Amino acid sequence: MIKRSITRLEIEEAVINGEIIEEYPDDKYSPSCLIYGRTKTERDLHVQLSFPPSIIIITAYDPDPETWIDCKIRR
Repeated sequence: MIKRSITRLEIEEAVINGEIIEEYPDDKYSPSCLIYGRTKTERDLHVQLSFPPSIIIITAYDPDPETWIDCKIRR
């Protein structure tokens, strides 16, 4: 996430204000989900998190408009 210039605060904002757009119950290490959210500065972010009991940030990135419609639906 450092390479992508995404701060911890931006991830928190995106998750708190976001919505689950995909679920991965059979993910390799642990069930997880993909969250789409916007930061206070209106930056669109995708954050993949593992489900409880241990919530782990797997990745965070800026959604590619070539891959996503309105940052929520895969093309």
